[in-house]
Amino acid sequence: MDTVAGSKYRFGPHEIDERQVFRTSPLSFAIVNIRPTRPGMKERKKDSALNYISNEIGARVEQYHRASSLTFTIQDGPHSGQTVPHVHVHIVPRRKEDFENNDNNNGMMNAKNETLDLDIERKDRTMEEMAQEAKEYRALFS
Repeated sequence: MDTVAGSKYRFGPHEIDERQVFRTSPLSFAIVNIRPTRPGMKERKKDSALNYISNEIGARVEQYHRASSLTFTIQDGPHSGQTVPHVHVHIVPRRKEDFENNDNNNGMMNAKNETLDLDIERKDRTMEEMAQEAKEYRALFS
């Protein structure tokens, strides 16, 4: 489904610009991340059909990025690493060379298996960067 012009999306206390949204359903929306841990990282918000929708998005994103695997991280509560008070799923395309030890391949580790200080090492992307990425992903679902 395409986004609807003028629609308002909320993610916890944050208003999401419609240009970040690339897929919607009656109960959810998928957006590009302002601070991805890896290129191609997507987020899926509040969906009762989460497994089906996330797998559909994941399969297309994995193929688009020529990845060999995906990491799905569900964050529900502050002790899960959640920084926005809202259940959500991160979908991260992965390649063999991402990690030296693939037993440590959660979304908060870099390629050297060092824990990232996410507020220091990741930088916010511009709306133009996010809008372009979302436009590319919308084309995957049209």
